[in-house]
Amino acid sequence: MQDADIVELYWARDQRAVTATYEKYYSYCRRIALNVLRSEEDAEECVNDVWYSAWESIPPARPELLSAYLAKITRNLALKRVRDESRQKRGGEAEKLPFEELADFIADGTSVEETAEASELGAALNRFLAELPEEQRKIFVRRYWYGDSIEDIAARGGFTESKVKMTLSRLRDKLRDRLRGEGV
Repeated sequence: MQDADIVELYWARDQRAVTATYEKYYSYCRRIALNVLRSEEDAEECVNDVWYSAWESIPPARPELLSAYLAKITRNLALKRVRDESRQKRGGEAEKLPFEELADFIADGTSVEETAEASELGAALNRFLAELPEEQRKIFVRRYWYGDSIEDIAARGGFTESKVKMTLSRLRDKLRDRLRGEGV
């Protein structure tokens, strides 16, 4: 079933939308959740929450690219679960998430000013990614959007792990310099 057909089922409030979404995107969403959560059980629960969130948010949303919409929901739910669990552990040293590698120069705020800055940041990130060669852009997105491990990125791209680590390090430096230069 095509994404547009699935979205129409959501808009018609037809339960088949959830079934069609599950059949087409279960593995995709599960992989994203597992990359963030590192736990089969937590990933499974997260993916189940994705179907509910999609049902609740479509309508009013009408995603043009259903896969990206579901990826965003999955990623956000998984990150929320990680934050909630780390608050509960208090003092336990958790493995650093890929997204935290960018935290030194990307602020996460909630005030109006910070929201405006986040919008600027998003535009700056999009410009940065658009200028990268395809290989580098894929490595960056696989790591910092999908949360893939260095090993998975290397295997998927046919690279050595050392090349992936070096590429990511250089891209972080390049992004930091770009954001500073743009005053973001």
